[in-house]
Amino acid sequence: MRIFSKLYERMMVWAEHRLAPWYLAILSFAESSFFPIPPDVMLAPMTLAKPHKAWHYALITTIASVLGGMLGYLIGMFAFEMIEPLIHKAGYWARFERAQQWFSEWGFWAIFLAGFSPIPYKVFTIAAGVISMAVPPFLIASLIGRGGRFFLVAGIIAWGGERMEQGLRRYIDRIGWILIVAVVTLYFVIKA
Repeated sequence: MRIFSKLYERMMVWAEHRLAPWYLAILSFAESSFFPIPPDVMLAPMTLAKPHKAWHYALITTIASVLGGMLGYLIGMFAFEMIEPLIHKAGYWARFERAQQWFSEWGFWAIFLAGFSPIPYKVFTIAAGVISMAVPPFLIASLIGRGGRFFLVAGIIAWGGERMEQGLRRYIDRIGWILIVAVVTLYFVIKA
């Protein structure tokens, strides 16, 4: 089944849309506070489509993500009681508790590591607001952690360039199915 190649082609068309940088910013902002899809799914094809703009796209993603992280922080600080049931319902409660544990153990470094962690960044931003982490270290750690991740992704994609794009085009369906199997397997391993 060639589902992923069709999605890939669609993403490449969207990546070249004149409003794509705005869509990237909106997705990056939303993902940091409430939306489940990471901005990498748009950053990567946009960088493939226009490798000369890799750093520009990484910067947009970083800034919008940190601003969205501030919204997550404010949600945690002022509206946690309202969203707590949603965290449970979404299956993020164990991750939220883990994020709080990381804060108690590592403080500043918890946010920095959140940029690269498999735990969604929004969980950390909300937890930071719940514990009222100081805002300057939160912003600095977010900029470094999220920026490190997005500049790394954009850099690798730009460096791989046309070779990577051709390889992805050729193997995208296999990669997609392998990722689905891996995620489902990981889900059952974590649940056990």
